[in-house]
Amino acid sequence: MAIEKELNEKLFDQLAIVERLDRAAKAGRYEEESEIIKNEINRKLYQKPPLISEE
Repeated sequence: MAIEKELNEKLFDQLAIVERLDRAAKAGRYEEESEIIKNEINRKLYQKPPLISEE
């Protein structure tokens, strides 16, 4: 059940990104929004402490 929950969270995150890019494309700001999303993802990847604790 925990695996399904994690998968659903990841899918919702991906859907949110696609929706943001769709809105940005309609407004003519696709490139700008794409860069913002890349920076947000990089911050999450390299943040200290990591999102998942190492136990």
